[in-house]
Amino acid sequence: MYEHDVIVVGGGGAGLRAAIAAQEEGADVAIVTKLHPVRSHTGAAEGGINAALRDGDSWEDHAYDTMKGSDYLGDAPAIDTFAKTAPDEVIQLEHWGMPFSREDDGRVSQRPFGGLSFPRTTYAGAETGHHMLHTLYEQVVKRGIEVYDEWYVSELAVTDEDNPNDRECHGVVAWDVQSGEIAGFKASDSVILATGGIGQAFDHTTNAVANTGDGVAMAYRAGVPVEDMEMIQFHPTTLPSTGVLISEGVRGEGGILYNGEGERFMFEHGYATNDGELASRDVVSRAELTEINEGRGVDDEHIYLDMRHLGEERITDRLENILHLAEDFEGVNGLEEPMPVKPGQHYAMGGIETNEFGETCVSGLYAAGECACVSLHGANRLGGNALPELIVFGALAGRHAAGKEMADPLIETGPSDALEHDELSVPTGAPDGDAGVAEPATDGGAQGAVDTRAPTDVVADTATTEEERIEALLGREDGVNHADVRADLQQSMTENVNVFRTEDGLKQALADIQDARKRYQDVYVADKSRTFNTDLQHTIETRNLLDVAEMITIGALARDEFRGAHWRKEHQERKDDEWLKHTMVSWNDGDPDLWYRPVLLEGHDDTYEPKTRSY
Repeated sequence: MYEHDVIVVGGGGAGLRAAIAAQEEGADVAIVTKLHPVRSHTGAAEGGINAALRDGDSWEDHAYDTMKGSDYLGDAPAIDTFAKTAPDEVIQLEHWGMPFSREDDGRVSQRPFGGLSFPRTTYAGAETGHHMLHTLYEQVVKRGIEVYDEWYVSELAVTDEDNPNDRECHGVVAWDVQSGEIAGFKASDSVILATGGIGQAFDHTTNAVANTGDGVAMAYRAGVPVEDMEMIQFHPTTLPSTGVLISEGVRGEGGILYNGEGERFMFEHGYATNDGELASRDVVSRAELTEINEGRGVDDEHIYLDMRHLGEERITDRLENILHLAEDFEGVNGLEEPMPVKPGQHYAMGGIETNEFGETCVSGLYAAGECACVSLHGANRLGGNALPELIVFGALAGRHAAGKEMADPLIETGPSDALEHDELSVPTGAPDGDAGVAEPATDGGAQGAVDTRAPTDVVADTATTEEERIEALLGREDGVNHADVRADLQQSMTENVNVFRTEDGLKQALADIQDARKRYQDVYVADKSRTFNTDLQHTIETRNLLDVAEMITIGALARDEFRGAHWRKEHQERKDDEWLKHTMVSWNDGDPDLWYRPVLLEGHDDTYEPKTRSY
């Protein structure tokens, strides 16, 4: 068994920043990650980092833009904390050596991004995430923080009290991808989940193959509620053949969207008569798909993004890697012809419920970054707000997890009988004897009793159960291949839980998820080895994706309104009188419980009033 004060699961931007912050507070910190940190998906982020740095801008304006972009589903304490803190975190990155693009006078460059009232997006060419990831990893190496890379965390070591609010997290269980060793990692203080996105629940996504929602699924099964999972962002400019992202920075620099008839449709068809291509991402994605569905697309599949008019010097200076992506994946020279693009799954606004400091309702368990939902983004994330979220809330989670005293949080966490609950009218949940869920080997006592095991025993018991589960998967000689289950799940999610959603489609998705769960009971692992067994890893990840897909679809079916990224054919209006609340889903012995928590619109200095959202 390995032991550290703070264990960070995931080595992307949020995980690295959390580890640095915890180490600065004097904690013995370790990062346990299934990828080497510089291979994390943060490195794929292209566009930039929003922060109010210049005269004429303010954190209040950044906060207002973020709340408006969220379609008033964001929680004001989180938004205000974020906007206030982002400038200091960006300046810290600059002091650590991040190579920001600069103006002729030496100032860090800032460009316009969608939904912003001021050009506040700092950037490093069109490889901002790559440079940020390397800057943070350099600090981790410099400080001697231990990194267990290519260790796949598959379960949390949590006590088994009936009420999740009474549970404690004492560590994690992981297996060494290189050797097959299964080991417990005991956290004397806290565990921080920073496991990134859930994009592999869909078959057309900008996300890496590793983005399988592991942290969200593990926290969910440990009793932590998940929040607003239906709020999935579909980025308007992805390459049709692969889902590879084309940065919003192209439009920020002046790139133009055209339909198949040569019309600049964002203006000419009235989708966003003021901001055009720089409207919020949900607005642009719906506009593109409307053009395609109404027969004005290119080859009935995509539209064009044109940056030729920007000139070779500007493009190669600020967007050079976009040229390589278009050439490599679509055979298009962006200096001479427009690039084909279409919407693709990009980001999860929802996730593990936390407060401003990353705390969950399970004592000792934190989350930060895309896997978490402090409700910064609400129903729609603004471009350029993801990377600063990693460093702002990663740092806060790291400090708090290491024991730094902070103010009382304004955001509550955890299930409560006093809040509004709902009944699900369709079959959901894991079948009995689920092959992918470890039944805890506990000695917690009778129902309602306190789990009296020592922390080391909680970790050891969880490791034993996880070893048994993996041995059972490896011991089967035949059955269902996980890849078939995953492919069918992804196809159904893309068909039924995409930009445009219908009641029948969402119910069909839930039925497909139920069918996939039943098939998963007979899953087997063809590769019986214990070293570099990607077949085993992907099999476990597929079980996580089943949970994640169900969370998303339950929330999407329940929320019968049109808000932000969530469009419902039968409900074409925002219903503030009914739906200024978060959808919450909790694990209840395999059956999801659906309930709601009110949105917090009272911020640090003022109260936000919902207004008509237009661009």
